[in-house]
Amino acid sequence: MWITAGVVTLGFLVTLEIVARRYGESGPFTLGARELIFAPASGPLLYVSMALMMVVLNRRQRLVAFGAAVGIDVVFWLVRWIVDAKMMFGNGALIVTLVHGVIALTRRKGEERTLLLKGVGLALLLVAGRKTGDTWLMITWKTKPTVLDPYVAVADHALGEPSWLVGRLVEASGTVGAHLLDWVYVQLAACAVVVALYQLRHVTTARRFPRHHLLRTFLVIGLLGPGIYMIFPVVGPVYAYGTEGGIWAAANLWPHTLPALTAPHAIPFDDITPRNCMPSLHTAWSTAIFLHSRRGPLLLRCVGAFWLVATLAATLGFGYHYGADIVAGVVFTLTIETALRTFDRDRKREGALLVAYGAAVFTALLLAYRYLSLTMAEHPWVFGPLMILSMVSVIVGYMRLTRRWRQEDGPLTAHLPQPRLAPHPTPTLHPDITPDDPTGPKQPAGLP
Repeated sequence: MWITAGVVTLGFLVTLEIVARRYGESGPFTLGARELIFAPASGPLLYVSMALMMVVLNRRQRLVAFGAAVGIDVVFWLVRWIVDAKMMFGNGALIVTLVHGVIALTRRKGEERTLLLKGVGLALLLVAGRKTGDTWLMITWKTKPTVLDPYVAVADHALGEPSWLVGRLVEASGTVGAHLLDWVYVQLAACAVVVALYQLRHVTTARRFPRHHLLRTFLVIGLLGPGIYMIFPVVGPVYAYGTEGGIWAAANLWPHTLPALTAPHAIPFDDITPRNCMPSLHTAWSTAIFLHSRRGPLLLRCVGAFWLVATLAATLGFGYHYGADIVAGVVFTLTIETALRTFDRDRKREGALLVAYGAAVFTALLLAYRYLSLTMAEHPWVFGPLMILSMVSVIVGYMRLTRRWRQEDGPLTAHLPQPRLAPHPTPTLHPDITPDDPTGPKQPAGLP
């Protein structure tokens, strides 16, 4: 499975690199290779990736790896300061991660090699996911000159135009509320890593990864989501109906004036704004964080719930998404999460049925947004509850299924290695003594 996943991922990245080069842009390989020498786009991301790799190392190895990364970054920092180049850290973390990949191939054998390669692969997948996302977004604005925002905005009448409502609430909260939501929105990946590190805390002692963890869901969402962008390109209300859209905006309405209820049509848009609204991947990722934090301690559960609520408020309040995007994002996440858990359980029938149902609901939502948006807006008391009920039905199905699987699995226990006991010496009996003969001669004194 790991070999197949690796081959598929490599082929996907190569394809993106070729497509990006055709449009005169750098692909994921080029962007990643540049960060070995030049200033990285996100230093914290590279250190977070290295932290994921270090879950397979013992304490001493972690200290050595972290110290080496910091030392390399100090050298790069001094050189950039001398030549007056762009300042950023993170090169050391990427180099140390790659060095551990070389160590796994040349110095490790058997299960230790496999475990270290999995750790390095997980770290590099997180880095590649960021670069892949950047390339995908570039492809959306290069290949989709028109956007479907009017369709989603009209369909959003059935939900009461939540983006306009929450946008006014965020505006009324002032700079404090806006800065808090912006920080939560930007630090979504950091919260995901905190949850993932909690889930992977026993890897060092158990010498294996858990069957399922947050990063699997996170990466699959990031892999499949941009493909939907290509099918349903949407830029968001703050661009299509707000000041951020400039001359390309259909009107300057968001968040104070609702758009008119007229027959929608695709509108042209610029070639620099990503078409990354349908579905809302921030909603999808924060939903995944919420789901995976449920079996942690109280503090982690509270953090997961807070991040979900705050992310939803930010996506709507900043005008990045419509309410319809949120509904689609939740269904999208639950379908992927169910699919991954079903795969781990040898494709159980009830899991496969829920995956098929979730995919059908997601498809029906997109088709309704595209072809029934005006009808939905004209009958909000029918289609609004219907949209919410369709999402809730997937949520309830997921909760029932996972509860049943947890009952089958029994209580949650940590998979720790059993202590290795020293072999106990077998006593040597006198040749005239048999274990079943209590009348035989006594064992001579001093005999072991």
